[in-house]
Amino acid sequence: MTEDDTVDREEAEGIEYGIEDRPPLGESTVLGIQHYLTMVGANIAVPLILADAMGMPGDVTAQFIGTFFVVSGIATLAQTTFGNRYPIVQGAPFSMLAPALAIIAVVTAGGVQGQPDWQAALLQLQGAIIVAAAVQVAMGYFGLVGKLRRFLSPVVIAPTIALIGLALFDAGQITDTDQSWLLLGLTLGLILLFSQYLEIRHRAFRLYPVLLAIGIAWIVAAVLSATGVFGGGHPGHVPLGDVTDVDPLLPIHPLQWGVPEFTTAFVVGMFAGVLASIVESIGDYYAVANLTGSAAPSERRINHGIGMEGVMNVFSGVMGTGGSTSYSENIGAIGLTGVASRYVVQIGAAVMLVAGFVGYFGQLIATIPDPIVGGLFVAMFAQIVAVGISNLKHVDLESSRNVFVVGFALFVGLAVPEYMANFADPIAFREGIELAATIAPLVEAEPIAGTAVAVWIEAIAQALADSVFIIGSTGMAVGGLAALVLDNTIPGTREERGLAQWERLTEDESEFDSAWDRWIGSSRDGD
Repeated sequence: MTEDDTVDREEAEGIEYGIEDRPPLGESTVLGIQHYLTMVGANIAVPLILADAMGMPGDVTAQFIGTFFVVSGIATLAQTTFGNRYPIVQGAPFSMLAPALAIIAVVTAGGVQGQPDWQAALLQLQGAIIVAAAVQVAMGYFGLVGKLRRFLSPVVIAPTIALIGLALFDAGQITDTDQSWLLLGLTLGLILLFSQYLEIRHRAFRLYPVLLAIGIAWIVAAVLSATGVFGGGHPGHVPLGDVTDVDPLLPIHPLQWGVPEFTTAFVVGMFAGVLASIVESIGDYYAVANLTGSAAPSERRINHGIGMEGVMNVFSGVMGTGGSTSYSENIGAIGLTGVASRYVVQIGAAVMLVAGFVGYFGQLIATIPDPIVGGLFVAMFAQIVAVGISNLKHVDLESSRNVFVVGFALFVGLAVPEYMANFADPIAFREGIELAATIAPLVEAEPIAGTAVAVWIEAIAQALADSVFIIGSTGMAVGGLAALVLDNTIPGTREERGLAQWERLTEDESEFDSAWDRWIGSSRDGD
């Protein structure tokens, strides 16, 4: 790698604070909170969806939401300190939501003697996450995921990252028929005003566009709610009375719901969600490197990132949440605010870790209306789509094979999840493809019928169908895998695919220092 390449890659237009920068503590705290505000929609939505599916009581739901923020804070601190050290917030993954809802549906439908349905479902969910995540830990720290990097060209990464943003174009906060376009438009307009038009007028507009936009829009919604303009059924209503309707301190601790339970079929289904999460996370790593002008991540960095995500997934299972993964939302915030400081994200994580124990905090965050979150989504995920497409600057766009691979990956990445949306959960998908009827001739044939072999065949068939549904429901996984296969099988030169130029911009393996290298290794060198 030449010195010119190093200089070029470190220059990122619009980055106010780079990864290694440490703004003053007060400023870092505000900026860190802003990073977390970008993902409150997801970190609140996932526990609310799970709680509703389980039939969880209201008082338990408040503690459930608080646990998600505690786990998010600890996971972010762990990833930014011991993992890949990118300034990426960790939080509840949508990619693991489909298998989680399937587990809940099965457990609550059958009922469990001596336990409330919600608790039985949650303990099974915890067990599935713990075992599936343990495999993720092994895949990361044994280097299996990093080996994939040699097959990743800009032709693969571009549609994968773009689909991270495009996946939420139809999010309920944006497309619900019961929508407050006033609030959504106000939030989006303020973000655009502060981040694109007024950024040169004052530094605050450049650094805090999200915080300012959400704050102003929330105040407007709260005033309109208090004066009766927004009634209780209005999508922009702010239920201020709910803020104090909760215990001030929440008793969050490991195994708070009981000892996790383990079922093989549930573990297999959850592992499909973990695989989708891994694909999304790799795309996130490349996106944050691109945004900050850093080198593309090395094999070691990817391995440590995925390995640490696995460790924190295990931790999330012990704590009783729905998993943990990299959040694309805060990558969009980096593009909007120009703040890519690892220190800022760590300060924000520490604040969220403490705030998660405060009942009032979760309730206050939950009062942010969906239209405000929708306006935030439009701004942030549009940024991520553009970041993905920008990777194509490294490839030959006059090559018909490149154009085909990118176009095909984007199309199937949108079309396949849309088809999967016709099925409520993996169980409905099995019924839709008539899985039982398909395997019936095999399991009912002599001498297999009524034996353990028949049971295993049914279990394997169900696991495969569930995996297809879960991965097929994740746009970036579908598009990324399609691009990966096509780009590595359709003939093309390294220059044509962008690999030659990208190799010059990829960090050397020695450039990433793990926690062991920085602390244990350095102490030995000093002896």
